[in-house]
Amino acid sequence: MEIKGLSKEKIIEISKYKREDDSILKYRLDSFDKFVKSKGKVPFGPNFNINFDDIIYYKSVNNDLVDDWNKVLTPIKCELNELGVLESEKHMDGIGVQYESEVIYHNMLKELEDKNIIFTSIDIALKKYPELVKKYFGKIVKNDDNSYASLNGAVFSGGSFIYIPPHTSLDRPLQSYFRINSRGMGQFERTLIIVDDDSSLHYIEGCTAPTYADSSLHAAVVEIYVGKRSKCRYTTVQNWAHNVYNLVTKRALVEDDGVMEWIDGNIGSYLTMKYPCCILKGNNSRGTCITISVASNNQVQDTGARMIHLGKNTNSKIISKSIARNGGNASYRGCVKIKKDATNSYSMVKCDTLLLDKYSKSDAIPTNEVLNNTSTIEHEATVAKISDENLFYLESKGIPKEKCEELIILGFLEEFRKELPMEYAVELNQLLKRNL
Repeated sequence: MEIKGLSKEKIIEISKYKREDDSILKYRLDSFDKFVKSKGKVPFGPNFNINFDDIIYYKSVNNDLVDDWNKVLTPIKCELNELGVLESEKHMDGIGVQYESEVIYHNMLKELEDKNIIFTSIDIALKKYPELVKKYFGKIVKNDDNSYASLNGAVFSGGSFIYIPPHTSLDRPLQSYFRINSRGMGQFERTLIIVDDDSSLHYIEGCTAPTYADSSLHAAVVEIYVGKRSKCRYTTVQNWAHNVYNLVTKRALVEDDGVMEWIDGNIGSYLTMKYPCCILKGNNSRGTCITISVASNNQVQDTGARMIHLGKNTNSKIISKSIARNGGNASYRGCVKIKKDATNSYSMVKCDTLLLDKYSKSDAIPTNEVLNNTSTIEHEATVAKISDENLFYLESKGIPKEKCEELIILGFLEEFRKELPMEYAVELNQLLKRNL
């Protein structure tokens, strides 16, 4: 099934095809109304135009969700195998794979089921655990939050649902992999993660798409709830093709003594606008966001993070690393707000950019607010080039110039690379070599 173009009738068609109840259809139509009123505009960031009539909003290649690779269509299985997805499963406690609009493969270790951990697609979760999902769904990111959150609410399909019960930890990460494979395809996954009290989770996400002349749109929404004394780490390395508009809303709500960590990598895409957010609601809660973005010719990476301090004694850290080459634009856009009641709180913001030529560009656009006199925000920003002195030193050791530049770039990104699992750090190195 394939649905191209956006209208009320087509949204009803998607909902009927997915056999959703009336409450979900009502949510979709309300989101569509809000999207129409917003006219697809974002009040900040780079200017861009998308022809929404040319986007495929739903495409299904396999109606059944399976847990056996032998049941996946052979061409798709071979394609995912070449991308390393099947190999990566060996290092995870569970994995889900979305191809176009639907999750086609999902598997989790039996011992996790015995711990009452839930890891499935959002579509199945809405049918199988409706009360649990609807308690949290759309509460942190409302369907009028921004234009593309409204669009996601209207046409969402696929994505992950994870519930970690109280007093539960996993030995290895859970992973989801998202693949856009068609011309003009839109992918609108919806991810909802709940880490209950005294628990922990590491979730890894990977994304790719082939390059076509037609533009593709990726407009996802991620909501995460971190319970008291719990920890969640969300790691993603997105390697979209240069024809993809990547417009994502990610937000986490953190309770007392909870910890939320965003490890966010952006390589590829024509345009990325993504600002992972921590709402530090609980006292003594902590939030961290470490990001990298790489922009080359005709690419704009408008990325950063948001930290909203509500609880007392809260702590946040933002580290942003950007690289621009061949006229690319890699900019930081961030926001830190320490509210009046968030006394004795602290935030540190560090954004560094490496420009590899005179044609590239980077801007730092921070918004920092402290509304009480016992809290502190520290902010520093640097823009640098690869210095002749560093190159001369390395070349004097007999290292070729091209290898010298590679070593300097990898050193510049070390704060991000060291946070990745080993297999992802190796993959990141290969991606950087191909893109730089």
